Amino acid sequence: MKGQIAVLGIGRFGYSLACMLYEMGHEVMAMDIDMKRVQVISPNVTHAVQGDATDESVLKDMGINEFEIVIVAVGSTIENSVLTTILLKKLGVKYVIARAISDLHGSILHKIGADQVVFPQRDMGRRIAHGVMLTDVSDYMSITSTYGISKIDTPLYFENKTLSESGFGRKGEGEIAVLLIQHDKEIIISPGEEDIIREGDVLVLASDDQKLAKFLAKAKEDASE
Repeated sequence: MKGQIAVLGIGRFGYSLACMLYEMGHEVMAMDIDMKRVQVISPNVTHAVQGDATDESVLKDMGINEFEIVIVAVGSTIENSVLTTILLKKLGVKYVIARAISDLHGSILHKIGADQVVFPQRDMGRRIAHGVMLTDVSDYMSITSTYGISKIDTPLYFENKTLSESGFGRKGEGEIAVLLIQHDKEIIISPGEEDIIREGDVLVLASDDQKLAKFLAKAKEDASE
């Protein structure tokens, strides 16, 4: 489902988020008080405008209440983030996502009406921490502190083997569930034990982090013998 989204604040977080949403096919309006940032992002979004997100008249003039989702990515001060969120809800924005830099900041944003609060710095820290142990994983989403969903590009030692032969599956050696296999443009959801892993495949796995790390290390070691 494509939508109209406004991103207020084009720092590192706001910039990458706005560009990604635009690449996904959404109509994205990016706004920042710094004209240089506006000029840099302009080719990568639907619209880019200069403006102060803490100025109610500016938000009114740009028709902020017409956007389905507004993301508060301003990062200069907590006060600016809070004030912007208050103004957005006052002006009738249906869904506000606000960036927080601490638990207290997040709690305040929830209390003043933010529909969703995100902690990009904390989440990135978690991903990096998991990546230290899971070096073969290209992407990771944490479910708990010890369990997550991992994306791996198929190593040579798994190619042309079935999932069962490779040791995957809840009953396998590592108790690693394979959620899907991506083969070129084809996606196999909930593949069976006899599905074959081919060259260039991408696997999406659900598992305990330590079990996955041990499983991949052992598979690599066995392949080198």
